[in-house]
Amino acid sequence: MTAAAPQLVIFDCDGVLVDSEPISNEVLAGELTAAGLPTTPAEAIATYKGRLLSDVVELAESRLGSPLPEGFVAEYERKRTLEFDRRLRAIDGAADTVERVRAAGIEVCVASQGKLEKTELTLSLTGLRPLFGTDALFSAYSVARGKPHPDLFLFAARTMGASPARCTVVEDTELGVRAAVAAGISVFAYVADADEAALRAAGATGVLQRLSELPAALGIGV
Repeated sequence: MTAAAPQLVIFDCDGVLVDSEPISNEVLAGELTAAGLPTTPAEAIATYKGRLLSDVVELAESRLGSPLPEGFVAEYERKRTLEFDRRLRAIDGAADTVERVRAAGIEVCVASQGKLEKTELTLSLTGLRPLFGTDALFSAYSVARGKPHPDLFLFAARTMGASPARCTVVEDTELGVRAAVAAGISVFAYVADADEAALRAAGATGVLQRLSELPAALGIGV
């Protein structure tokens, strides 16, 4: 490990470690359409990706002009879980990338907008859960404010015993990049299915076309 390498790498989960965004937004689009707000999966991604689920509901209700049906969130989560069980996969190269970072002596953790139960589920379904310590998963539901505020990343860094200046975040959304910047943490944007220009404009330190590019970007060799 070189002197320039971080002490801690904080990974976002959805869209960075697990390929959950297409599934989640397909289910969300179907549920919103059924509730009277016609939405395509592409529109769901563009409008709601990276947001807290409570913020998704608030925004959808604003667009709909009325409350969503009672039990909307529970039904959405139920159907999403069924689809995760059937279709969820790890992002290409995720396991090897995390293993290489750990092998260099760098701590790793996960910080997600989603609930801890969801992160536990998706990492377990994709075989990635053993790569992270028992207490190395963090949720925006555990802090006062989610992304784009810095609270989640600062909480993760503090709990893991790392100063923000010695951390690196890996994110795939503008909200996540902005949160890292606000926390004073350098951030690499994984841009496989994202708007590279928007992520750079949000303050990304660098971009990764493939997750496997991360070790070299951190200066820990090949």
